[in-house]
Amino acid sequence: MASSYPAAGEGDKYRENIGRAWRGGAPPNYDAVNKLFQQERKTVWPEGSLENRVEKLVKTWEMEMVHHPDEYITIDPTKFIVVLNGTQTYKFEQLGPVGGSYNLFLQTPLPPELRIYDPDKLTEEGSHEIFKTAFPRGFALEVTKVYTDKPDINFQFRHFGYFEGNFMGNPPTGELIEFCGNAVFKIDPDTDLIVKAEFFFDRAQLLAPLIKGRASLGTGSGCPFLA
Repeated sequence: MASSYPAAGEGDKYRENIGRAWRGGAPPNYDAVNKLFQQERKTVWPEGSLENRVEKLVKTWEMEMVHHPDEYITIDPTKFIVVLNGTQTYKFEQLGPVGGSYNLFLQTPLPPELRIYDPDKLTEEGSHEIFKTAFPRGFALEVTKVYTDKPDINFQFRHFGYFEGNFMGNPPTGELIEFCGNAVFKIDPDTDLIVKAEFFFDRAQLLAPLIKGRASLGTGSGCPFLA
């Protein structure tokens, strides 16, 4: 039975089994984003603590969702679902057509004419290229608080990166952008794998700082509700 918590020392320092087979061929390279994480994280959790173990699990899970290994070690694909803000639910097989993690988290009920970032029109590769350009040093992830352990791991997360590249025509500001929220990972007691990931967040927290220069450029509203 696989453990939902990555073992210390496996993979890179923060993720488990990075050297396995991946859809893109070569293993993902986290050198740049690990450096950013070490420089700008809020807390250094003691090795082996609950917070440290949850953070490694979350980072390994994110790596799998973004880079698609041949074999998943954090989730049970036959049962896994994602729930966003209590209203949108996706089965594992529905995640691919959505077009990657950015498109997933930036889903919106706004009509197309009011969308500055439209996840319905972007492929997974296209969306990642947009944010890779905006955050050339990467968009790091940390766990800032853990409320409960398994089987329902309740935690706070924080994504962060420096806006140092163009974002869909919007010039960079160089500022540190943060995207925070709460999440619950439900662990199957029989397999010790994640079967449900539920997230609560405000998408405008990410998009608003990336488009606030639009009004001064005469290209439209900087209002986050029109994002």
